[in-house]
Amino acid sequence: MVLILPYGTIGGYALVTLPYQLKMAGVSVAQITALSALVILPQTWKFFWAPVVDVTLDQRKWYVISGVFTAMGIAAIGFFPPTRASLTALSIIVFTASAAASFLGMACESLIAHATPDELRGQVAGWYQAGNLGGVGIGGGLGLELAQHLPAPWMASTMVAALCLLCCAALLWAPEAEPAFERGNLFQKLTETTGELWQVVRQRSGVLALILCFLPIATGAAPFAAMATEWRASDHTVALISGVLGGVISALGCLVGGWVCDRMDRKDAYVWFGIFQAASGIAMALLARTETMYVVLTSIYAFGSGLAFAAFSAFVLEAIGKGAAATKYNALASLSNIPIYYMTNIDG
Repeated sequence: MVLILPYGTIGGYALVTLPYQLKMAGVSVAQITALSALVILPQTWKFFWAPVVDVTLDQRKWYVISGVFTAMGIAAIGFFPPTRASLTALSIIVFTASAAASFLGMACESLIAHATPDELRGQVAGWYQAGNLGGVGIGGGLGLELAQHLPAPWMASTMVAALCLLCCAALLWAPEAEPAFERGNLFQKLTETTGELWQVVRQRSGVLALILCFLPIATGAAPFAAMATEWRASDHTVALISGVLGGVISALGCLVGGWVCDRMDRKDAYVWFGIFQAASGIAMALLARTETMYVVLTSIYAFGSGLAFAAFSAFVLEAIGKGAAATKYNALASLSNIPIYYMTNIDG
């Protein structure tokens, strides 16, 4: 949970803190969501560089390298004013930091794939996604609070980046690094990686997992921070619900979802959790637009995200087994980020 926090933090900063600052500066919602979608874009293509993690350095080394670059990217956001004139520079930084964070996620996914027995994959997936969504709360809620109360934006982004670097200390208690392949040259390892991926795709469970990943189920893409003024939500409420409290609620949903996934079919659970989140979105569209309803319904939506994210990791871990885990996990994760990317743009 601690190790994956920086992965969620860059997303939270780019999806909550930065959009709210840009909105206050008069930037349009369409421009804001286009920038926010760039934090998702590298995650839709990360499958192409996932084999690098499997066939080169071990998981711990990749974690430290990507953790440093992710923190540098978060810090760099604060050195550009949140205005329309800075959109190009901010877009480049957000995209680059997200790409760096993808390696951090791969290192964590490879660690848990090799260290987790099948009967506990639901619970481990829940804790993993609790850290991911908890990181969104840190990057979004804490980042926004700091940005509003500190005299310069770079102070907030630098403090959040420092917290991300501290997560490297959790490696002291992490499972021992285990190579995906015991022996072989680079070409042999890449060949074996391709073979393992094909074995996943040709199985019925793998095909079903691929289909579920591509569908826009439980994407959690509604841009609530950018729409908060329509519900007359205050700055503090947005920071709390879209940030820290939202992260806690999502994390709780992850733990509940992970527990459920070890007690029923994990793919079925993912679909039911998606229906739950869809219902909360419909309720928000139809019910009164007040600050109270904003708090209640976005909280329910966040809980649904937690349920579904845990179920996603659970059924993917079930489908991929061990071996070239980073490649296999991210082949499915890349597909799952495609609907998040296009739904973020459509909603915007």
